[in-house]
Amino acid sequence: MNSVYDIVVKIGSMALIRHEDGDIDYNIFSRLSNALRPGMLLVSSGATEIGRIDYIKRNGRELTGDMEDIKTDYAAQGQSILMENYRRFISPAYSVRQVLVEHSHFNDAEKREHILRLLMRAPAQNAIPIINYNDPVSSEENRKMELKKIGSNGQDVVECVDNDETAAVIAMLVKAEKLVILTSVDGIYQVPGDPSTLIREITGRDPEELEANVAKAIACCDGASRAGAGGASAKLKYSLGPAKAGTHVYIARAIYSISDIISGKAPSTHIYVKS
Repeated sequence: MNSVYDIVVKIGSMALIRHEDGDIDYNIFSRLSNALRPGMLLVSSGATEIGRIDYIKRNGRELTGDMEDIKTDYAAQGQSILMENYRRFISPAYSVRQVLVEHSHFNDAEKREHILRLLMRAPAQNAIPIINYNDPVSSEENRKMELKKIGSNGQDVVECVDNDETAAVIAMLVKAEKLVILTSVDGIYQVPGDPSTLIREITGRDPEELEANVAKAIACCDGASRAGAGGASAKLKYSLGPAKAGTHVYIARAIYSISDIISGKAPSTHIYVKS
């Protein structure tokens, strides 16, 4: 694939949090940020969870009230902290560009082209784009109404309800060679929760065979890392589009380096069409 981006990286919220104490994992931020360079693009979750952690630290309690409002408030509080940590650890030689997206940016041809031009200019300008869904300004009720309207026209709808989908859409948009999805587990397990049953490779001789094999793997999946996330099945579902288009997709634990994941030194699930 010919692209100015060889790697799109996506990291999930729970991969940025230390399990032992529920605080921000600065080691993950540091390891990932040090690996980023122009020609790579990051799709990062985490604003809402990091905003929740920050609010609790400052106020000694969680927010109460309408859950949609709480999510909005946490996301607005966490967004700057998320970007601050990436900027802190990414090489000062590189520019960092925050790109906040919503479903409308991918369901409208003109907006999609605008985003694409922005992303395609970045590598030559020594810049690394960091993309996240713009949760603070996206009302769930309004989003559903807008998506329903788009779908009623017979148009294929990009929902972006999960950053796994956002990462897949971005990878296809920029025709990335590789998509690395960083999570809190080693990859896709045949038996949920059992690392010894890691599926190391899902492939096919053509896109149709790959789709059939991904469907078999989805049947093994169960659950998500947090409420509102799609879990392993969502990662497989959204990985299929880029993989069928020629992108090599890797699902792996965030504690491993990107280079080790791609080279096979670290455990992962590798999804691709055989050439």
